[in-house]
Amino acid sequence: MRLSVVLVSAVSVFFLLPGQELPRAEFPVLTTSAGQSNDVVVLNILCEEAGVLYDYCDVPTVELIAAGVGLGGAQPGPGFHVEVHTDTKLYPIGTPYKTLLVAIGASLKGMGASGLTVETEIARLKAVLSYAKEQGILVVGFHIGGQTARGAPGSENELMIDTVAPYVDVLVVTKDSNFDDRFTKLAEERKIPLVIVDYAVDVIPVLKALFGLQ
Repeated sequence: MRLSVVLVSAVSVFFLLPGQELPRAEFPVLTTSAGQSNDVVVLNILCEEAGVLYDYCDVPTVELIAAGVGLGGAQPGPGFHVEVHTDTKLYPIGTPYKTLLVAIGASLKGMGASGLTVETEIARLKAVLSYAKEQGILVVGFHIGGQTARGAPGSENELMIDTVAPYVDVLVVTKDSNFDDRFTKLAEERKIPLVIVDYAVDVIPVLKALFGLQ
């Protein structure tokens, strides 16, 4: 299936299936990790640079997501990180999340620190992503770790991609993450928008476009 190309900036392009457009993401926003790599830290920084206020939890449960803005008052602890940056004047505590931003990238060290194995992380992700889809939450998957955050079929990195891909509404990846056109093929199969950028920093204008902040 042929993909059409829409310029975002001099270094960023949207690859969209014919007849499709980039959806409009809405606030409030939750960011999280699929695989517990440091890529989610990069994603959070990119959100801040783009002016996208968010809540963050590295290992949210269905119950925490259902609690909405503020994540039910959950507090950080060993292997569990929570940050609340949402403007609660606009979106009071408990307001349901409308968008879930997921950084895809596996770290065995990161999973171990959160008391997770690859298997339990996959099970957790399937539960929260299924809930997000049931609730009509827009799910945007990000793979910005490049070729080093990929692997052979069956590796922990590839398993995270396999787990998240069936649930996402949009994929945003760097060119080197898509070195083998895997994300292009996923977008074609799922008929979802794919955004490819040269570098992670180029995700900033993409986030602005998603949230209508330009």
